[in-house]
Amino acid sequence: MPAPVKIHFASSNPGKLAEFRALAESNATEISSTTFRVEMLPRFESLPSFEENAPTFGENALGKALYYSKLSDRMVFADDSGLVVPALGGAPGVYSARYAGPDASSVYRINKLLQELAGKPRKERSAYFCCVIAVVRQGLPTAVISNRTDGEILEAPRGTGGFGYDPVFHLPELDKTFAELTPQEKNLYSHRGKAFRRVLSFLSAQS
Repeated sequence: MPAPVKIHFASSNPGKLAEFRALAESNATEISSTTFRVEMLPRFESLPSFEENAPTFGENALGKALYYSKLSDRMVFADDSGLVVPALGGAPGVYSARYAGPDASSVYRINKLLQELAGKPRKERSAYFCCVIAVVRQGLPTAVISNRTDGEILEAPRGTGGFGYDPVFHLPELDKTFAELTPQEKNLYSHRGKAFRRVLSFLSAQS
């Protein structure tokens, strides 16, 4: 069996890295004989950061992948993802990670979201997570792939797993929040899992 193809992830988010690694390990043999190993871009923490100031997830993901691909001779991928609440005009959207300020914790971001939705009926608490993944090889875009997961925002957090807005993002069909899912369940249902499986399928077909 050939050695896994290494792909560099342009991020310092340990939660995302763990999810992508698990997805690559669990899905590779189901897709084709080509396997992939996700590694963080070497010395990422010490590299000049990319400013994600575009108005869309796709532009941010592609811009980030192009920027960091200059620093690697391997395939590089980057994602931009976030929570979209139509009743709030699409917020937090591309500002999901800095919704309550650039240094605010997930607890503060969740509290701000719940305050914004206070008193709104269930039909106005619908929301979805969106993920866009861009893949770049030697400075040239290879793929830009997206997916989403629909749900609703609860009035109070539930669960201790996951990260970010997971404790308040509820999947009605499972009656669980993302924070109540097992890692395997989250990879199956999440926007990131859906998008990355499409990425792996595309890359396998190209190899």
